[in-house]
Amino acid sequence: MGICKDRTVIITGAGGGLGREYAFAFAAEGAAVVVNDIRPEAAQAVCDGIIRAGGRALANADDITRLGTAQRIVDAAHAAFGEIHVLVNNAGICRDRMFTSMTERDWDDVMRVHLRGHFCLSQLLACEWREASKAGQTVDARIINTSSGAGLQGSIGQANYGAAKAGIAALTLMQAAELARYGVRVNALAPAARTSMTEGVFAEMMKKPANGAFDYFDPANIAPLVVWLGSTLSAEVTGQVFEAAGGMIAVAEGWRTGPRVDKGGRWNAAEVGAAVAQLVAQARPAQQVYGS
Repeated sequence: MGICKDRTVIITGAGGGLGREYAFAFAAEGAAVVVNDIRPEAAQAVCDGIIRAGGRALANADDITRLGTAQRIVDAAHAAFGEIHVLVNNAGICRDRMFTSMTERDWDDVMRVHLRGHFCLSQLLACEWREASKAGQTVDARIINTSSGAGLQGSIGQANYGAAKAGIAALTLMQAAELARYGVRVNALAPAARTSMTEGVFAEMMKKPANGAFDYFDPANIAPLVVWLGSTLSAEVTGQVFEAAGGMIAVAEGWRTGPRVDKGGRWNAAEVGAAVAQLVAQARPAQQVYGS
């Protein structure tokens, strides 16, 4: 009896990499899975694999970045499996450049896929869950967003990607605060794993071990956390961002007000420098930006 029995989950970007592993893991725990990917053949291959293993799945290639096409994903999920319980916002792209070389297209494409892609399905389902809750139905729903270490600590050459992922971390906090009253729990994860987006940049670091040792960057290592967050067992956890890699799970500590000084009146510009120096000396240093 799996921990997600009788739950339906939509996973974006599920035709490969992390999303593929999430899809198989959810199915193994009893969930019906909507495998969404812009590559129809990849989505269908994952769907076929789940069905061969005795699970329930539906392939879908609709665009997650527009409300109209995202609604088709929701409608297909309802038609195939009924109620929807879990959304895993996993799809993403990279357009890595140094900031001074980045084009407007590089910026807009990443923001569209990551931020709009996280908005559209989440908003449609959140409205459904809110209406169900207001109608007196019991809602036990989950949104699982995907941030990144690039968004939490920064990464050289990824200003667009890091800014989008930082936005997703902040979005998670606000969704969790707003939707808790309707029975919706919202969390995010920042995974480190071998995928099509990381293989090129971190190929040497993330290559499979040749000696049969534990494959630290196998994307399947991340799936158990995601499946647990999508299950009914995670009802007490919301508004968290988890970092995960190999066998490691950590909870990220977000921005919070640190050391302060209050003059009790307006500062003179010449006075500010000494106050800032005092505050910076007292503050806990931020983690180093990756690649710096």
